[in-house]
Amino acid sequence: MDAEVRRYIEAHFNEAVKDLERICNQPSVSAQGLGIAECADLVKRMLEETGISAHLLAAPGGPPAVFGEIRGASARTLLVYDHFDVQPPEPLELWQTPPFNLSVRDGCAYARGVSDDKGNLVARLHAIRAWLKVKGRLPCSLQYIVEGEEEIGSPHMGAFMGQHRSLFKADFCIWEGGGVNSQGRPQIILGCKGIVYLELEAKGTGHDAHSSYGAVVPNAAWRLAWALRTIKGPDERVRIRGFYDRVRRPTRVELAALRRLPDETEADLRGWGLKGFLKDVRGYTYRKRHLLEPSCSICGIEGGYTGKGTKTVIPAAARAKIDFRLVPDQRPEEVVEGLKAHLAEHGFGDIQVRDPGGHSPPARTPITSPWVKVVGETAKEVYSGPPEVSPTAAGSGPMAYFRQLGLDVIMGVGAGYPESRIHSPNENIRLDDFRRAVLHTAALLERVGRG
Repeated sequence: MDAEVRRYIEAHFNEAVKDLERICNQPSVSAQGLGIAECADLVKRMLEETGISAHLLAAPGGPPAVFGEIRGASARTLLVYDHFDVQPPEPLELWQTPPFNLSVRDGCAYARGVSDDKGNLVARLHAIRAWLKVKGRLPCSLQYIVEGEEEIGSPHMGAFMGQHRSLFKADFCIWEGGGVNSQGRPQIILGCKGIVYLELEAKGTGHDAHSSYGAVVPNAAWRLAWALRTIKGPDERVRIRGFYDRVRRPTRVELAALRRLPDETEADLRGWGLKGFLKDVRGYTYRKRHLLEPSCSICGIEGGYTGKGTKTVIPAAARAKIDFRLVPDQRPEEVVEGLKAHLAEHGFGDIQVRDPGGHSPPARTPITSPWVKVVGETAKEVYSGPPEVSPTAAGSGPMAYFRQLGLDVIMGVGAGYPESRIHSPNENIRLDDFRRAVLHTAALLERVGRG
């Protein structure tokens, strides 16, 4: 990597931390509609201050996203995807410091969104700034898209990409996220699971009833429980007809990559406070099931009285929130229709299925992509060890819309680490990892410019 650019990054690192504070102190909770427009404006200003031409764009009915671009010394173009929205900070009482007031202590920066994804956004901007300040020009051309709905499933991203598809002209895409594993090795991740998020509601009586009528009055909570039991069995298999029909078999190269990943079974068990995982998987079988197999989860159940003390009632209504994590080539719309048909087939056609939207298809970039090698080689310039390559992450995001552009999409330049506590109280990044994310981005820009 260019020595002058590296020296600039090191000498101006405090400016990166100040910008991190600036954006983390701006709330941007998409689930609550809090601060989204204000944060979009802030991101646009930060791109423009860096030297990137930026615009606010939106799909019909959606919030603004920020699109930026800048021409470099090479026509070869890198597309960067980030998001500025964050998860709700609750429960607030578990935070050691206020979630929207960046706090630096013991070499770590704490705030909601500092790891997911504002730290990566700022790290990438400061690498761009370093090149422009030192050399006056980027080594490659660059496009930037920063959205504000990722944490609620990017419900407008499909329409956004359909409307603005002609804007995107890049050679490959660096995705939000990234960081190091527990051994400090950089991670390269090549996919996301898809997601379908639904709400189920069962109804019984017109209002809550005295539980003395339990022998003769329908109970919505039981009705919902019986319906949920039909969807997945104790064997952990989803029972919806055809659910697994489209599941793509992993390639030999993908399975070989999984075998090379470090065995973190014991560390993960300790982290979750568990004695064992479902189906007693460990090592390679744990990684394979976690990353390459679809799943169905009950995310929450409510109904009746759950407060302090007793209240003997029969709930008039009961609700559950569930999600399905999908793998290539499963299709969200088919899963939704399959669930509705399944409930009707099993005598639960009265269960109402609410679809809040925000589904994302699964996506995966081939390990054989030449850009995987490029990201890996530039990681070696910054980190002490070689990167680990995973075929996919277990989480979800709108990656499929960018794969549909014909782009290889790689998550592998970021500031996270296993204890970043994303989506949890006391979310944090280590400043040393943040510095390395800036350096890795700078090295990658140079390497893309060389072709």
